[in-house]
Amino acid sequence: MKVIYGPAAIAAAVERLARAIARDHAGQPLVLLGVLKGALYTTVDLARAISRLADGPSELYVDYLCAASYEGETSTGKVRLLLDAAVPLGGRRVLLVDDIADNGLTLAHLRSFLEERGPSKLQTCALFDKPSRRTAELHLDYVGLTVADAFVVGYGLDYQENYRTLPYLAELTNELTPSGGPRP
Repeated sequence: MKVIYGPAAIAAAVERLARAIARDHAGQPLVLLGVLKGALYTTVDLARAISRLADGPSELYVDYLCAASYEGETSTGKVRLLLDAAVPLGGRRVLLVDDIADNGLTLAHLRSFLEERGPSKLQTCALFDKPSRRTAELHLDYVGLTVADAFVVGYGLDYQENYRTLPYLAELTNELTPSGGPRP
């Protein structure tokens, strides 16, 4: 594997995001809504970093929803909601947090879906952004790090449910797959 961003670079990006989010939502309640499974680590680390900041939101809620649009390495082009948020979103400030903005379909679909719930403010955040793959129109309010067009794993991103727990972001090479053989 070729490491693209190590733990220190990721931690610094999370801290930068947390400071910007805390500044923009100072004194206001905020719902961090993570997209499972990939944004689990990003959402937790972001919530902890925001909570450490004295000038942050007056109340910070963390919730998750689960959406799927990939089969292996390929996007199906259709987003399926597998788990909905439990926190009511109407009238609240909501920050939709994802691990990576790749083709943009998932975040664009979820943004549209969540806008129907009537949040007072709805923004998007992606720790990693891969703009070279974008096929959907998508505005990201907060971006951590930009990634070139490579198949990446780690820090929440997976290949067939493997590599999520890596503390860094790496390009998955053909030689390294869970079975030891080349990727399909």
